[in-house]
Formats: sequence, C-alpha cells, structure tokens
Amino acid sequence: MTDVTGADDVLHTLFRSDQGGHEQVVLCQDRATGLKAVIAIHSTALGPALGGTRFYPYATEAEAVADALNLSRGMSYKNAMAGLDHGGGKAVIIGDPETIKSEDLLLAYGRFVASLGGRYVTACDVGTYVADMDVVARACQWTTGRSPENGGAGDSSVLTAFGVFQGMRASAQHLWGDPTLRGRKVGIAGVGKVGRHLVEHLLADGAEVVITDVREESVRAITASHPDVAVAADTEALIRTEGLDIYAPCALGGALNDASVPVLTAKVVCGAANNQLAHPGVEKDLADRAILYAPDYVVNAGGVIQVADELHGFDFDRCKTKAAKIFDTTLAIFARAKEDGIPPAAAADRIAEQRMAEARQH
Repeated sequence: MTDVTGADDVLHTLFRSDQGGHEQVVLCQDRATGLKAVIAIHSTALGPALGGTRFYPYATEAEAVADALNLSRGMSYKNAMAGLDHGGGKAVIIGDPETIKSEDLLLAYGRFVASLGGRYVTACDVGTYVADMDVVARACQWTTGRSPENGGAGDSSVLTAFGVFQGMRASAQHLWGDPTLRGRKVGIAGVGKVGRHLVEHLLADGAEVVITDVREESVRAITASHPDVAVAADTEALIRTEGLDIYAPCALGGALNDASVPVLTAKVVCGAANNQLAHPGVEKDLADRAILYAPDYVVNAGGVIQVADELHGFDFDRCKTKAAKIFDTTLAIFARAKEDGIPPAAAADRIAEQRMAEARQH
C-alpha cells in the first residue's frame, strides 16, 4: 500500500468490535497485469464468505480497502438475512474497468481468490460481468455468476430486481395495507443491470415510473420500449419529484445522506444499491420524517440467493421461490422494528446478528 491516507480509519473499521471485526483482509498485486485488488472476509460463521467483485477507479488505495471492508460486512448481514449458509466477503479491483480490465488481469485475480482455498467465493458486482466470471473461473473453482455455457446461472440481476420488487410489495402492505404498486409513483435512480428489470416488474404491476441515470444510453433503452416512463434530469430532481411514493436507489451506495433525506418526497425507500445509509444515524433521520426504509441488504438479496444456489447446481425456479420470501422477511423486519421501537435497519441488524451469534456457538 503506497497511499496510506486514512489508514487509521481503515484499521479502525477492520478491528471494530461492535461490527464483529473482520477475519481476514488480503491485498493483492500483480505487476505484470496491473492488478491491484483487496479481498475482505468479514465472517465465515455461517459458512464460506460469499460476495461479488467490484471493479472501480478508487481515488486512493485506502478508499478501496475501506469500501471492501464495508461491503464485506454488509454481505455477512445480507447472507444471514437471506437464510444462506454463507458468511460475508467482498473484493474490489482498483482501476477503471474500461481501460485496464484484461483477460490476464482477471486470471491473476482468480489465482489470488483460489489461494484462499474456498474461504471466499466470488461473483459479479459493479464493473464486473458474467463474461468476466467465466474468465476468473478458469483460474479459480470458487467462482459464481458464470454463464450457463460454463456451468453457471448467468445474470444475477434478474433475481436481484425480483427481490427488490418483493421488498416494495412488503412496504406497500405495511404502509398502505395492500401489497400492490398499482397507482403508486416509483422513482428509480439507476436503470442499469438491476434497475431495468425493476422497471419491468413495476410497470407490469401498474405503477407509474420515473427514472434517472448518469448514462444516457441506459435511459434511452428504457424509454424506447416504454415511452410512458418519465425521466428526471438527475437524482436531485428525482428525489424532489412531487407525489413520489417510493424512491429506489439502484446505483452506488450512500444515497441516503444529510443532504438527500431532508428533501425526499417519497414515503418509502426501497432499492437495490448496497450501503444506502451514508453514515450511522441516517436511519433515525428517515424514521423522524416517517419515511419507511426497507433495509438494502435484505431486499437486494435475490442475486446472492442465485449465486449461492449455483454452487449446488443451479435451479431458477428454486431460487425464485427463495427470493419471493424476501416479501415475508421484509414484513418481519417492519414488525420487529415496531415491537422494539427502533428503525427497520436496526431491526434487520439485530436479526442477522442473532443468527451469526447462534452459529458461532455451534
């Protein structure tokens, strides 16, 4: 690590006792291919750590490590709440995938994952795709998210979107007494891999949809097929949209922060992005404004349900049945939150921590 900016914060996150502490962090470098990567294993209490590989041009190496730590912890909670026999892990590859991604780099990365002997199982995330996992799998058997032609399940964004839709249905049931989005206005920030499938679910259920994305081509792909879908200029405009019932952050994390929460017009936040709460305390700010928050790592678990199933011989119908249970899980979290007098994010954490603690005792 040549850049140690924020090193104290990174180490603090690594060893924080209130987060269970991380079991292992591996810094990977292959000079021949330009690979610089971080693999973070938060917990293996429930089984091998499972989580995707993010390929992103981080400003500093310390920022990349911090992101790997936060994301891997989130995967522990996500896998626990999804009822999977997996702990949490995450990897990040540092750099712009548009310029440095290569077959040799992915193979080098796969060798690093393989060196962990199955403690970490990887998959797709931001900046990585099914074709990339096919390459990684040539160097590492602990790779999911592969194409069907290579023994995998293919694109996990289909079930991720389905799970988020179930979370929205549960939110509607809890707040309005009916598990349908018909007649509701839903704003989606980010209509890439997951968001575009979510649009289809919502339109089929009779919702009114407003979208935005930093990539104009992603917006055009939606409006070309669905001219009735409205387009907001940007996320700032989207969250201020009059009459918005549900806001769905489906891009990068930190969407719920000190600037966005006070101006949100939506009554529900339920989206696919990871780590939507920018910092501790945001969940209380949402509750104070009577905005119902469906915890991100609960509702976006459809993808990890799919890749976990891939390890045992993928069956789409079996996975969809499991992902449909996100509806019941989300309702149970809302009930626990009401019972304990805490925000839903805290209720989800309590349930996940209880399952991990029970696993450690056996």
